[in-house]
Parts: sequence; structure tokens; C-alpha cells
Amino acid sequence: MAKASTKGKKRVAFDVMAPVGSDVAVAGSFNGWNPKKKALADRDNDGHFTGAVMLNKGTHEYKFVINGEWCVDPQNPNFVVTDLGTMNSVVAVE
Repeated sequence: MAKASTKGKKRVAFDVMAPVGSDVAVAGSFNGWNPKKKALADRDNDGHFTGAVMLNKGTHEYKFVINGEWCVDPQNPNFVVTDLGTMNSVVAVE
């Protein structure tokens, strides 16, 4: 997950591996947990889905949504346990 600064916000790149042809998105506290707001693209048709979001400073929770299944980021060891007992991945933007 890479970060670059722009006008008080930082560009945060998200990437995840999924089967070629999958429907992949990132949803989190930054987009109302709506996977329709940030689809990820498999530009090389190799199962590597990527996309970026401009985020404000602070801590943001997120999950990937792969073919309708919500999952934590397998590359990010930072997570929180929710009130429901599930986990969300966490990214801190400074």
C-alpha cells in the first residue's frame, strides 16, 4: 500500500490478488463502506487488482470485497476487531 501527498490528502494505493475475472472493490470508513464507490482494476489480466483513494490524515478501516465476499487485506498486518467480533484492516495516513 503506497502513499503520496496531494493538498492535505494522501493517495493510498490498494492492491490484492484475486482470480482473473473477479469483481473486486475496496470499501471502508472513507467511502461509507460502499464497495460500489471504489472498484479495483486488473489492468494486466493477471489477477493483481489495484486502485487508489485520496484519504485525509487519520486512521481508516477497510476491507476488500471480492466477488461479494468481504475480506481483510492479506498483505496488511494492521487490523482492529469490531464490536461484531470481525476484523477490519487499518491504514494510518500521516
